[in-house]
Amino acid sequence: MKISDYFKPLDQRNFDVWHIKSLLTTGMGVFTDGYDLSSIGIVLTTVLASFGITSSSPDYTLWDSLVAGSALIGAAIGAIIFGLLANKGRKTFYGIDVALMTVGAVLQAFVATPLELVLVRGLLGLGVGADYVLSPMIMGEHSNAKDRGKLIAFGFGMMWGFGATTAAAIDLGLQAAGASPDLIWRVVLAAGAIPAASVIYLRRKIPETPRYLLRIKGDAKKFKDVVKTLAKTDVQVSGNTKDINTFSDYFARFWKVFISAALLWFLFDIVAYSGILFGPSDIAKSVGINNSAIFQFIIEFAFTVPGGIVAILTIDRVGRKPMQTIGFIGMALALLMFASLKAVVPATIALTMYGLYNFFSQAGPGSVSASGMLGVELAPTKVRGTVQAMTVAAGRIGASLTAFVFPYFFHAYGESFAIGFLSAIAFVAAALTYFGIPETKNKPLETASGEELVSTGESISQ
Repeated sequence: MKISDYFKPLDQRNFDVWHIKSLLTTGMGVFTDGYDLSSIGIVLTTVLASFGITSSSPDYTLWDSLVAGSALIGAAIGAIIFGLLANKGRKTFYGIDVALMTVGAVLQAFVATPLELVLVRGLLGLGVGADYVLSPMIMGEHSNAKDRGKLIAFGFGMMWGFGATTAAAIDLGLQAAGASPDLIWRVVLAAGAIPAASVIYLRRKIPETPRYLLRIKGDAKKFKDVVKTLAKTDVQVSGNTKDINTFSDYFARFWKVFISAALLWFLFDIVAYSGILFGPSDIAKSVGINNSAIFQFIIEFAFTVPGGIVAILTIDRVGRKPMQTIGFIGMALALLMFASLKAVVPATIALTMYGLYNFFSQAGPGSVSASGMLGVELAPTKVRGTVQAMTVAAGRIGASLTAFVFPYFFHAYGESFAIGFLSAIAFVAAALTYFGIPETKNKPLETASGEELVSTGESISQ
């Protein structure tokens, strides 16, 4: 009996109410991730100004990067810590992630110095990194095979953008109410605690994943109980189903795929977070939009949401690999056009070119690599937490790197050079996607990851 046969009741069941509940429980964490990581880009200029740091200050670029990137550095650390802990139980630590985000968000309202804000956002980042590891794994291990792609794409692609746009809406609402700039940024940042706190209880009540119970813990009884609850059917388990392979065993077989998945998230976040952190300030002004929140609304609803809809409709039909390859190429071409033509075309055309970069981002890698899909689908259950930690940490390192490199390139060499640099990275990522990862659509996780092949002596198929 193949390992994947034990999970057939889960993989073959239809989309149901439980999937919706799971989507809400996991997706609200990602909504908070999007809110917390993008809200700082919306209020960044105001934050620095409130501490007396302006573009003419000698340490402006340093504080600009530290405030923007501190949560990302924390997220890289959080991903590693909770990725390793996830091997002790997916549910065991679920809820701690959003609790950390809740505390970190609230504390932002009370900081008195930019250094305090950097440290508090580092704490918040620990929770963000934990959530990026745990939520995609839990959703992926609970999902049915034919809907897994769209569930992860919606829960971790679209929900992120909705969180980002909510931050912009709160910022605009406070501006319209005549609130002071100092109050606005404190409320905008602290409000991220609300969606995080709202799902702490639900996350503590979610069942442990059947794959963890059977393949890591080796608890056949609890496995059968969870399958009975979720799939409304009995399943028979015979023999020892606990996976005795080590990380070294799997890494020796699949190291190229693991490293490719991590490197792809690293490259994507270098490109994506340049826009997330500095788009509402630097890029917005360069296309004639001086209000960061309005810029966020335009980009989200005119380009990012349509891109996400395309991903949801196609990712389980066309596949992860084609969508990500096309997405990276589209991002690269849009950024190249923006860098080359912005100075000679009307502002609306320039905005459209930049918007197309966001469209292709969400239609492709934003719904694949950045949703955690590759780490979930390409790693066997026994090492899924560790591999997911690798991919998330790689992405956060890329995002942290761009927090320092992009503003330096932008101010030292000009906008065209900085954007052209991002375009080149996107082209490299497209090639790596095409040559470096296998297709996983509609496959049980045990098949997609090559988990079943270790005992047969075969190699994972590209």
